[in-house]
Amino acid sequence: MKNKKVSYIDWGLIDYKEAWDKQEALFADTVKLKIDIRNRQSAMDGNESDEYIPTPNYLVFCEHPHVYTLGKSGKPEHLLLDEKGLKEKNAKYYPINRGGDITYHGPGQIVSYPILDLDNFFTDIHLYLRTLEEAVILTLADFGLTAGRYPGFTGVWFDADNECARKICALGVRCSRWVTMHGLAFNVNPDLGYFKNIVPCGIDDKDVTSMQRELGHHVDINEVKKILLHHISVLFNMEV
Repeated sequence: MKNKKVSYIDWGLIDYKEAWDKQEALFADTVKLKIDIRNRQSAMDGNESDEYIPTPNYLVFCEHPHVYTLGKSGKPEHLLLDEKGLKEKNAKYYPINRGGDITYHGPGQIVSYPILDLDNFFTDIHLYLRTLEEAVILTLADFGLTAGRYPGFTGVWFDADNECARKICALGVRCSRWVTMHGLAFNVNPDLGYFKNIVPCGIDDKDVTSMQRELGHHVDINEVKKILLHHISVLFNMEV
C-alpha cells in the first residue's frame, strides 16, 4: 500500500550541519524501515499478512546561515574563497553527498528537503526532479513571473533561450532505495553577492537571480512558502 501522508516541518533558520544531521537521521530511519519491511515480507515466504507498516514521508522547509555546499560531482575549485575568505564572509563550506556541483544557501532563500519514499508516489527520479521544478515554476507564476527550464540543466530559469538566462532555483538530490533527501534552494530575498564567490552549479557564464531582483521589491518569504507548499502537495498528490 502507498502512504501519501506527509509530515510538513519548518525548521526556520538552522545551521546547515545541524539540518544535514537531522535529514540523515530521518532518511536513515526510513531506509531501515523499508529494509525491515522487505525482510519481514520475505520471511513470510509468500504467505499473506494483514500487517501494514507505512513508510513515512517528510517535507522540510528551512533557511540557512551563509554556507557553500559541494555535491559529489562538483569541483572544489568552483569555490573561489580560501579559508580566510570564508571567515571574512562569515560563511561555512561542506562537501556533501547530494548530486550536482557547488551552490550557496543563505537567509532569504527557501531550502526544501523532501524526505520521501518514492514508492509512495512514483519511482522515477527524473520525474521527481521535474515535479519539484514545476512546483517552483507555478509558485513564480502566482507572483506574475514567467519561468521555465533550461534544456540540459536542472533547476528553474528565466529567459533560458537567450543570453539573459538566469537561475532562480537550484536542485540537488540523493536517492537510495527510492528514499530521497536534499532537495531545492529557491532564491526569494537572499544576498546575491554571495554567489559571486562560487561558480554556481559549475556554470560560469550564466547569472543567478531572485524574486526580489525580478520583482523589484522585498517578498514575504512566508507567503512564498505557503504557495510553494500548496503546489508541491498538489503535484505529488500528498496529504500534508
